[in-house]
Amino acid sequence: MLLSEFDYELPEELIAQLPADKRENSRMLVLNRGKHSISHKHFYDIVDLIDKESLLVLNNTKVMPARLYGTKETGAKIEIFLLKQSDINPRPLREREDALNEQSEFSASGEGCWQVLIKPSKRVKSGTIVKVSDELSVEVIKRLEDDGEWLVKLIYDGNLLDVLHRNGNIPLPPYIERKMQTDDIKKLDFERYQTVYAKDEGSVAAPTAGLHFTEEILQKLKDKGVCITYVTLNVGLGTFRPVKCENVLEHKMHSETFEITQEASDAINKAKKEGKKIIAVGTTTVRTLETAYQKYGEIKACHDHSELFIYPPYDFKVIDNLITNFHLPKSTLLMLVSALAGKDFIFKAYKEAIKERYRFFSYGDCMYIC
Repeated sequence: MLLSEFDYELPEELIAQLPADKRENSRMLVLNRGKHSISHKHFYDIVDLIDKESLLVLNNTKVMPARLYGTKETGAKIEIFLLKQSDINPRPLREREDALNEQSEFSASGEGCWQVLIKPSKRVKSGTIVKVSDELSVEVIKRLEDDGEWLVKLIYDGNLLDVLHRNGNIPLPPYIERKMQTDDIKKLDFERYQTVYAKDEGSVAAPTAGLHFTEEILQKLKDKGVCITYVTLNVGLGTFRPVKCENVLEHKMHSETFEITQEASDAINKAKKEGKKIIAVGTTTVRTLETAYQKYGEIKACHDHSELFIYPPYDFKVIDNLITNFHLPKSTLLMLVSALAGKDFIFKAYKEAIKERYRFFSYGDCMYIC
């Protein structure tokens, strides 16, 4: 299977730069696999399309302000993109590693080390200090071998999440341009690049299929008889990192952590046992559920990691239907939806979406594959 088989041309003007005026007003392309039909709806129609007594599974991860802008002592501007907290020992001193292991995910002591991307990376070296503000600086420890990542130490006092909220920026993907970052636009991104049900901060990108939901739509689904449960997968760069090898089978997914609670596992296993449809919201939810089933033979409460790469052909063990956004060419996400709906059907749908001027990617419109 070749990477070039998953390429398509997208007019640049169809890449959504701003969200829809209201979350539920996004357009929705409905793919009926049984009838092999395509129809045009809006997201608020999802209440009518989901059968009562189905189970809807959403990823409740929350995006943290992971993009930092700072300067070196020379005045050179540096951008630092936080990827994940690291367990790599940055120093030969054993006590530093022990102290790091004893701390919670977001350390209050300022000892936290992170794996990051740095731009421009040519302007930094081991020992470089980047000042973000009077309360936050970043010490560059060393370059890692993994796809241009760096290990850094965040220098701060107090609670890291509080510090990041005062000094960080929402990590919008590079295809969303913010040349003029006004206060209104920054406020919009902080609100809209986050699901209404987001709970625990830990992601560097939004589970974008969930951006279309409102509290009202969730309540309408519950009133109809649809059961709703949540899992957590902290979205990392691996979900969106481009596939570089022409032979798709040579691509390796980066690890991302996920958690399934006892309540969620009970709901999912009960739905499967009773033959109810399980509808995943977003590819991250799909990977969480399918990974858990592959590892344990069922959905069980766990805190684990996923490196699952789903591509055609794939036998889905848990999910039946999927709500998802439109994905980048040659991406692992496009391969995942092709595995679910069939590559030819997906590309037919994408061609229809381009013809009808749908809005693509994170802030764009969505699909319901049923």
